[in-house]
Amino acid sequence: MRNFSFLNPTKLIFGKNTISELAKEVPQNARVLLTYGGGSIKKNGVYESVKKALGGRVVFEFGGIEPNPRYETCVKSLEIIKKEGIDFLLSVGGGSVLDGTKFIALAAKYNGDSWDFMCGKAKTPNEALPLASVLTLPATGSESNANFVISRDSTQEKFGGWSALIYPKFSILDPETTFTLPAKQTANGIVDTFVHTMEQYLTYPEYAPLQDRWAESILTTLIEQGPIIIEQPNNYDVRATLMWTATMALNGLISRGVPEDWATHGIGHELTAFYGIDHGQSLAVVMPGLWRNQFEKKKAKLAQYGHRVWGLLSHKRGQEGHDEIAVLAIEKTEEFFESLGVPTKLSGYGVNAAEAAEKISKRFESRGLTSEKGLGENACIGPKEIKEILESR
Repeated sequence: MRNFSFLNPTKLIFGKNTISELAKEVPQNARVLLTYGGGSIKKNGVYESVKKALGGRVVFEFGGIEPNPRYETCVKSLEIIKKEGIDFLLSVGGGSVLDGTKFIALAAKYNGDSWDFMCGKAKTPNEALPLASVLTLPATGSESNANFVISRDSTQEKFGGWSALIYPKFSILDPETTFTLPAKQTANGIVDTFVHTMEQYLTYPEYAPLQDRWAESILTTLIEQGPIIIEQPNNYDVRATLMWTATMALNGLISRGVPEDWATHGIGHELTAFYGIDHGQSLAVVMPGLWRNQFEKKKAKLAQYGHRVWGLLSHKRGQEGHDEIAVLAIEKTEEFFESLGVPTKLSGYGVNAAEAAEKISKRFESRGLTSEKGLGENACIGPKEIKEILESR
């Protein structure tokens, strides 16, 4: 028996014209720091709508948070927070802006170098500034979870964190804010959502039929709706479906009571840290290679996935037939990512696979990772396996 709980305190406000709800949700006397990315919200009307809804509240701004939020950028906000007495953070943008804002919420209450709690040298702070979000790019599920990821340029490192203190108080999800997203960002978001689901699903068989069916429904929805949105970027119904799907993929629901993997993310973070590959792109590269490397341990779930999600069948009998479906399932996944315009090989990003394999495997080795105490649901993916995975990509 597994012991678990599910309590997600984030209030989700979903639908058209919901940015106006900020007028009700943000405390009237709040001193707000509005965080955002490269400035696209000032071009698509979101910024104007947010400012209007905030009314006469005291609002300061901090922009420039990168698609892979940087420690060096985020810590610059701390001076504003201290000087202006900021007591509420409002993230307006995608998951990266929200990840950076979550880090800022904790760093603002930490005495010392905030990178210490990211790299494991110190415990995560036991208090944080309250935060909320207006989501404009569905992918990470950050709008309804307490996870975040931060990169540091100076050390070429990327680490994830978690704290129950940084669940957004509320998140506004208006699908119309996603209409102007570039096709690349839309595709990356679909891949990110897909892999989030897989990290909680494609491990080994566990008697959890409802959890499996929930995960499979998310995957099927992405496969069905993904190609449509690439062709019809202003289709509200599809945008709404993909936004809701991304939230459901990583709000903690489908992981309850089942084993989880997250090795693809761990390795993918290093590709981003060293080579600047977008997060979703790094996942598209790593996951198929990891599945092939760990085929014997994952083939039962791969066959289930291939049969239920892709409708694959084999004329072969018994285990031989299951193995064939498992192999085809990996190929179908690669084809799906490629069809969205997301390459699944390192060469597609101008990265030498042998060089990346050597560099990243050595980094994990320096952290004490081994094949006996490693990544993945079986804790068996160490530097040797990571090198093999990346060499194959």
